[in-house]
Amino acid sequence: MFVFVTIIFVFVAYTISIKFVFYRYSQLWRHLRNKISTPVYTVGNASFCPTQERSSALLRNSGEDKPRVTASETRALLVTAHPDDECMFFAPTVLKLVESQAAVYLLCLSTGNYNNQGLQRKRELLDSCAVLGIPSDHVTIIDDKELPDDPAVQWSTALISSLILKHIRNYSISVVLTFDGSGVSGHANHIAIYMTLRHLASAGRIPEGCQIFSLHSISLLRKYVSVLELPVSWLLPSDFCCIIGWEEYKRAKKAMLCHRSQLLWFRRLYILFSRYMLVNTFQGITVETKNVKIY
Repeated sequence: MFVFVTIIFVFVAYTISIKFVFYRYSQLWRHLRNKISTPVYTVGNASFCPTQERSSALLRNSGEDKPRVTASETRALLVTAHPDDECMFFAPTVLKLVESQAAVYLLCLSTGNYNNQGLQRKRELLDSCAVLGIPSDHVTIIDDKELPDDPAVQWSTALISSLILKHIRNYSISVVLTFDGSGVSGHANHIAIYMTLRHLASAGRIPEGCQIFSLHSISLLRKYVSVLELPVSWLLPSDFCCIIGWEEYKRAKKAMLCHRSQLLWFRRLYILFSRYMLVNTFQGITVETKNVKIY
């Protein structure tokens, strides 16, 4: 009897904690959203996190103070490796940004032609983006022999750098979102994007005013307990977080179902159990700025 009562108590307490996280998140979303409107910079030995305002000293080499970017002016670039990455891993973020009237752009660096399905997967990607709310003219799909859908091939860092920087400049991007150093699934193509962006950031090649966030990779156990993982993500530190509810989850699921060529049995289980269908947490990558000295 004691064991039964304990189990019921734990279940009720955990259910309440999940509801509490949803409630608090809805209250704090405006603050969290503003984090992607305040760039991360380092100048000299000073480090600035996403929640800190830029000081006048920080801007002394940038000409004049620029107005703070508002949520409606936020221009986000999602950089992925393959068609279906946008909804399999980033659906909560895309849906929350679109809901906030941010302009969301997608740069997919391959056609996903591993099984000679590139043309079909392009169409599926556009259908998925339509469900998520990304306009087709905001979607760029790269088809280049140096960037094949193949984890055994080392992607060209120079080419990735060129493509990302071109997009940031052409579309006045204020925030770039991508994978972290573990690539969520460990895929080498995912990791190549992170390594390239980290290099660009540390070398001071990212345009001023643009910041970068990498999606947290988590343990296998946390990854496949769906909504039960929510309190854990809420308690652990992150620089940016996106959580969606039931209605948004149904849109994320619909977007995943657009990728018909990829709907094997384990993908269907992924849709049901993956935490990434409900929660995204990100770590900010510090963007170095170069001091320009005139002699």
